[in-house]
Amino acid sequence: MKDSCNFFNLNDKTVIITGGLGQLGLGYIKALQSCGAGIGIFDIKRECEAADILKKQPDIKYYQTDITSRDSLRTSFDAFIQDFKKIDVLINNAALDFPPECLNIKDTMFENLDDKIWDKTFEVNSKGVFLCCQIIGGHMARNTGGSIINISSIYGMVSPDQRIYQKDGEILFYKPVPYGATKSSLYAFTRYLATYWAKKNVRVNILTLGGVFNNQPEYFVHNYCERVPMGRMANVDDYCGAVIFLASRASSYMTGSNLIIDGGLLCW
Repeated sequence: MKDSCNFFNLNDKTVIITGGLGQLGLGYIKALQSCGAGIGIFDIKRECEAADILKKQPDIKYYQTDITSRDSLRTSFDAFIQDFKKIDVLINNAALDFPPECLNIKDTMFENLDDKIWDKTFEVNSKGVFLCCQIIGGHMARNTGGSIINISSIYGMVSPDQRIYQKDGEILFYKPVPYGATKSSLYAFTRYLATYWAKKNVRVNILTLGGVFNNQPEYFVHNYCERVPMGRMANVDDYCGAVIFLASRASSYMTGSNLIIDGGLLCW
């Protein structure tokens, strides 16, 4: 056990992270890089939005990618393999959600929800993960294996408590159903691939996250924290250790599992 401190070492490991330019994605990139990983960012945002993180960072490369398009994903992955020669870790982090500022309250009610919102959410959160696993995970299975980390949410396990969107006794927003439905589907999908690729040395796990502080309205933060035994929302750093764990050999005998980090919220 003399080398136990190296369990989390990612030297010579290569990682693809989808949605890497979001709040969580940028945090994961910083943490993974600090452990020695080479990183490919797959994001639909323009390259100029990745400029700051790419400055003088030869071990981080950006590939503008629409994960809902097989052709776009294949083009980006081919470029990644040309640059990094191999792939060890896939983090399916990209996801579409609809926060309160995107919709008025009447449009968020289940009875009124536009089916286009349902379709678009499933296209990104479900089809996008399917294509990434099929193309990138398939490459892993045909070669030396790897680790796939699917990022889910507590709303994939429990229904949103609509009371956290309440201010002075008035509901200001209803959390729409498609986000939770897509995140819930990831559990079955993860278990399927974990067993399907187990003998190909491809580990597939899911990371279930609680709410992350991102300058939300004060009433929302207060209401949410009242639901959490630890009494606060997560910071990005609270999740980075779990990502490193699932990416590294520290989790080498773990597949098909769900790692929950939520400040204890699901205990109540």
